Amino acid sequence: MWNRKAVLVVVLGCLVIAAIIGTALASEDAGNETLGDLQKFSSKEEIEAFLKEHAQGVEHGNGYSWLPGSGGQETAMDAPAPTSAPPAPTAARDYSTTNVQVEGVDEADFLKNDGKYIYVISGETLAILEAFPAEEGKIVSETRIDGIPTALFLAGDRLVVFASGTEESMTTVKGSITPVPIQRTVTHAYIYDIADRSEPDLVRTQTFTGSYYDARMIGDDVYVLTREAPVWIRDEIVLPEVRTDGGEPILPDVYRPGTPLQNYVFYTASAFSVKNDRDTPDAETFLLGYDTTLFASQKNLYIGYRYMGTAYSGPVAATMPDYAGSREETIVHRFAIGDGRIDYRAMGRVPGHLLNQFSLDEYGENLRVATTVEGWTREGQIQYNNVYVLDPSMKTIGTLEHIAPDERIYAARFVGDRLYLVTFKRIDPLFVIDLSDPNHPGILGKLKIPGYSDYLHPYDADHIIGIGKETDENGWGGVSVGGLKLALFDVSDVNKPIQVDAVVIGEAGTDSEALRDHKAFLFIQEKDLLVIPVSEIKRVENPSSRYPGSYSTTTWQGAYVYQVNPSSGFTLEGTVTHGEKGPSYAWNAPDAVRRSLFMDDTLYTISQRSIVMTNLADGSRVSEVFLPYREGAYPPPYPVW
Repeated sequence: MWNRKAVLVVVLGCLVIAAIIGTALASEDAGNETLGDLQKFSSKEEIEAFLKEHAQGVEHGNGYSWLPGSGGQETAMDAPAPTSAPPAPTAARDYSTTNVQVEGVDEADFLKNDGKYIYVISGETLAILEAFPAEEGKIVSETRIDGIPTALFLAGDRLVVFASGTEESMTTVKGSITPVPIQRTVTHAYIYDIADRSEPDLVRTQTFTGSYYDARMIGDDVYVLTREAPVWIRDEIVLPEVRTDGGEPILPDVYRPGTPLQNYVFYTASAFSVKNDRDTPDAETFLLGYDTTLFASQKNLYIGYRYMGTAYSGPVAATMPDYAGSREETIVHRFAIGDGRIDYRAMGRVPGHLLNQFSLDEYGENLRVATTVEGWTREGQIQYNNVYVLDPSMKTIGTLEHIAPDERIYAARFVGDRLYLVTFKRIDPLFVIDLSDPNHPGILGKLKIPGYSDYLHPYDADHIIGIGKETDENGWGGVSVGGLKLALFDVSDVNKPIQVDAVVIGEAGTDSEALRDHKAFLFIQEKDLLVIPVSEIKRVENPSSRYPGSYSTTTWQGAYVYQVNPSSGFTLEGTVTHGEKGPSYAWNAPDAVRRSLFMDDTLYTISQRSIVMTNLADGSRVSEVFLPYREGAYPPPYPVW
């Protein structure tokens, strides 16, 4: 009995001593909370000292000093999309919404619809159209937006419009009694009540310092990422802020990664409710690197960025060749999201860099990542591709490396327990990669064909649609890029994928916004309907020329409408153009189609200038509604050639 009591006393004594030591350690590092690899700054002065020591390109003196890019305007450039709200009784029975990566996670765009109304940003104006029925289509309201509107969300009778602008304020720096001006880029989230579509009512404004980068909406909660290069006024840093209706600013806690970076940018992740007007935004700020990518599932937000380090760590290092220069990694931070909250959870790192948001995917609580490694060895340049699986703690549990040496990733799409990967250098290999065992990913099959895909979209469980460019070998031993290419792949035999059909549109230089923005890609599997915007370079024969085969080129801009299915491939149903007065020779012209959607049996194509309604049954034009587009309100267009 005495021995048991003695042991108990010793254990309790150890616990007390450990608690005292722990308290002392916590007190010694008071304010410097560490979350995984992220460490919280304890003060503004600590942030200033850190940036002066570590950030490249920072200048300090008696004048004003900004890091490159601060104070200016920064721009960010398969599952069925969620329906924002149940259709009204007079709305279409069937309609499309934004093409998103993850079901239930809406993505901000300049266009939304609810089966009756279309909400579109046109220049500096929010236009609401009563679009159904198409024959009676008309604009019911035009609302001027302060700043430069970029994207919006629709949530029932609420609309969120993001707009970038600048603010100027006066501040007094240390050692001076005279206030000095400071100008910053800010992002406004204007929240409108649109119960009366003819008179949108601005009910709340959320303001975030920095430029708009990207956003997601889950249910009624919006998660937005803004970024701002550190702004200095003499030797003082200006910290990111979040405000509601011009009230007292919230200064989010600021974190930095333990991994040193070459350059630092303030990224502020904020969450707010669309419908709860008394809600206080939740926000955290992070000093991260450039080339940041945002991916969101219904439960987690991932922020990945490129890091140029000096060495790989862990078991990967043993398999990597020695570089003459630096090595690149992708660092990914995971944040748990829900109920308008953002909570940091873990950090992971993998070799290589991401292509875009489709390089990331969450499945069964694991994160799957596809990267391309580029660098130099003693023997010369190397390039290859990798796939990794990370568990919820962001520890790498599955590895597949050295895929397609001397090529890089052009498109990636995770679908269930498979990854479809397109790489390219001279010919287009489509890889089918098995991820059913997250600890042992492997290549099931591959298909090599001319051309490449920039975007992959699932048709069904056994077929994939690709959109990219056609290619051909030229007489100089290289590869020439041709017209726009659509391809349909059959992957039912995962070991032997085949191309079911392919079509090529136009000559070299033909382009589509869908190559860079998946929201421009409209596909409805139930209707076998595929619509893509096209800026086409057409060949025009010159019969009067004395040289045989002589031709010139002209341009055409509009939308191609296809029926697509595995049995017949692509069938061109027709085209829609907004520029009926003649061809436009400028890229991004006002009549160029940028988006499309459908309501019941009507196709709606959207350009800067107008919305055209076309009957899907016979291709006849039903109506056209002109938007409040103003010449000169947009940047000058870039020539196609």
